Order: sequence, then C-alpha cells, then structure tokens
Amino acid sequence: MLDLRFIRENPDLVRKAIQDKGDKADLDRLLALDVTRREIIGAVENARAQQNKVTQQIAEMKKARQDATAVIAEMRGLSDQIRSLDDKLKGVEEEIYQIQIRIPNIPHESVPVGDPSHNQVVRQWGEIPRKGFKPLPHYDIADRLGLVDFGRAARMSGASFVSYRGLGARLERALINFMIDLHVSKHGYTEVSPPFVTKRDAMFGTGQLPKLEEDMYYIPGDDLFLIPTAEVPVTNLHREEILEGEELPLLYTAYTPCFRREAGTYGKETRGMVRIHQFDKVEMVKFVKPEGSYDELEKLLANAEEVLQLLKLPYRILCLATGDLSFAAAKCYDIEVWAEGMEKWLEVSSCSNFADFQARRANIRYRAFKGAKPEYVHTLNGSGLALPRTVIAIMENYQTAEGAIIVPEVLRPYMGVEVIR
Repeated sequence: MLDLRFIRENPDLVRKAIQDKGDKADLDRLLALDVTRREIIGAVENARAQQNKVTQQIAEMKKARQDATAVIAEMRGLSDQIRSLDDKLKGVEEEIYQIQIRIPNIPHESVPVGDPSHNQVVRQWGEIPRKGFKPLPHYDIADRLGLVDFGRAARMSGASFVSYRGLGARLERALINFMIDLHVSKHGYTEVSPPFVTKRDAMFGTGQLPKLEEDMYYIPGDDLFLIPTAEVPVTNLHREEILEGEELPLLYTAYTPCFRREAGTYGKETRGMVRIHQFDKVEMVKFVKPEGSYDELEKLLANAEEVLQLLKLPYRILCLATGDLSFAAAKCYDIEVWAEGMEKWLEVSSCSNFADFQARRANIRYRAFKGAKPEYVHTLNGSGLALPRTVIAIMENYQTAEGAIIVPEVLRPYMGVEVIR
C-alpha cells in the first residue's frame, strides 16, 4: 500500500504507475477526497478550539455567579457540530482508504514500460535438447508410465486437478526435498511449515485481496482462504511486528500446496499439468533493509536459478514489463523452463521485490538501531520452484526414444532409481 502523503506529493508518478500497470484506481477521486478530509480536519480543530474557549468562559461565569445559559447552549451547538464533522470525516476517510488499497505499487525505474510483449529476456542458460525422435508431451508419457492419474483426479475433484502415483508421486516428493535441502543447507534459508489456510487480513497484507478475491478458494463458514502461495502465510509470520536491524535479512523457505481457482483464465491450457487448481511449490521469502533490497532480489533469483542448473534444465530469465507486473510488485523476474515435448517455455518461478508495499499493509517494521524510529522493511519472494511445470520439463526433456524418463542425477539419492520405465 502506498502512503497517503506520498500519493498526495507525487500524483503524476502514482497516476503513471496506475496507467502502466493497466489498473483503474480512481486517483482523482482520492485526491479530491483528501482535500475535503483536510478541510474537515481544519473545521474540527477550529470548533474544538472554540469549544475550549467557551468551556473556560462558562467556568468563569459560574464562578462570578453569572447566568451562563446562552453560553451553555453555544457549547451544546459546538458539540453537535464536532460530532457531525467527525462522522463526516470517518466517511471520507473510509472512502479514501478503499481507493488507496486499490492503488498498485510503483514499478522500479529499471522495469520496462508496456504490455507483456515488452517483457525483456535478460539471459538464457543451457542448451535446448535436440533429440533424434519426436518427444511426447508430458500428459502422454505420464499416462503411459502410470505417473499421473488424470481421469480419477477429475472424477474425484473436477477438471484441472491431478493425482500423482507410483514413481510420479516419488518424483514430486523428491523435488520438494531436494529444493528445501538446497535452500536451507546452501542458500541460508530457515525452513518453516505454515498453515495452508489464512485469515482475510493475511491475504490483504500480501496484496491478494481485495483485487484477486475471485481467484481464491474461500471457506465461508470460517472466513478463511486456502493459500494461493506460501508467500501469504510466510510473509505474514511477522505481521504487526517490529524487527531489530541486526536480525535482517531474514530468509525463509517453505513447501506448501497452493490453491487457485484461475477464474480469469478459464479454458486456457486445460490439458495436462500446465494450469491446475492445486499444485505444490517451494517458496522463498525475504525480509530485508530497504537499501539492499534490489541486491537481495538478484540473490533470490540466483537461488531459484541454481535449482534448474542442478537439474540441468534449460531456462531463460525475463524482466517483466509494467503491464505484466503483479499489483503489489515493484520489480519481477520470471524464470521459464524449456519443455521439449510441448516445444514451449513454461514459467516455473517469479522472483519479486515488493519494496515496502506489503510491509505497510501488514505493518512489518524494523529498528535500524536501538532507540531508532521504526521503518518499514522491504519484502521479497520467489518460487524455488513451482512443481508441476518443473515435473513437465523433466518428463519431456529427459525422456528417451524407448519411452522411459532418465532421472536427473541430483534427484537419484531421493528417488532410489536412475530411470523411470
């Protein structure tokens, strides 16, 4: 969330951010209401100053045994006026707040401006495999090898759900353990295992609400949401807290299932595992000091890249343009892995810096030193990695002409086999 004073002092910058992100927040209405708000506050202050004078006058008149009836009536009129102004102020402030929480974060100056066609390829790693045969798409080879049961999952839960089985389930579990072990033992993250449901204010803190509520799975009886990503519960670990400067940066990693209705993308990529309603993901979350947050973003990106490098899967990095940035992000890199069977790039990670946008919504602050005034931290997160498309890339890039799948070397200690037949 952007600070109201910042919005007031930088209207052109905020207006450009709204336009560049393709948003529709009513900035002009907010600015007009802000003027009204300050006028009401001025009127309240004047009325209270007059009330104080009248109160003193009544006391002096009573002390002098004078008739204070008229002055007491004036006092009552001032009290009614202040009460009416306070009610009006509450209404104006609530309307300001409802617009304020819908204003997106300001994109960093390094972010390209434009729609998704303006996303910039930063670099590419690895060689695209050139096989001497036509590789199968993942849904065909997974079905042939009995790794994923699409039909029974659909009968059980509906379209766009999958059920892993046998070595498919073991591959999923192996990837989760491998990623968590890497982030903890080499990259310095602390593993956490958060709840898979959160309250409304947690979803608001990370920016999913109110904008994306239709994409969330909601439990009405408890007013809880199934998490769309571990970003939500892990970022909210320090909600309403003041951290000490020497604690920062704080690095967390977590495995969770993720649940998304994908309400805005119905009908897209419905076959296989490219876009499903429930999927596993390993997440990385950082709480850092503002001055180092963009250096921390590059480190976060490198941590996610190393997963793919160790798996020996070719990938590319995109710096997202303003029109492709999320509501809350100031800058984001997408990592796309190559899927040979589908012959396309698939997103497996988004690494984002939110600056202090989420911290303001969740009230997460820190003291630079003992006794210092609390400041808002910067929050970052990135997938390290999302599982379904990573599994797709392994199935499609590591398949053999005989229809087997070679297990990546780093996964063999977790899998217990070298080839899936």
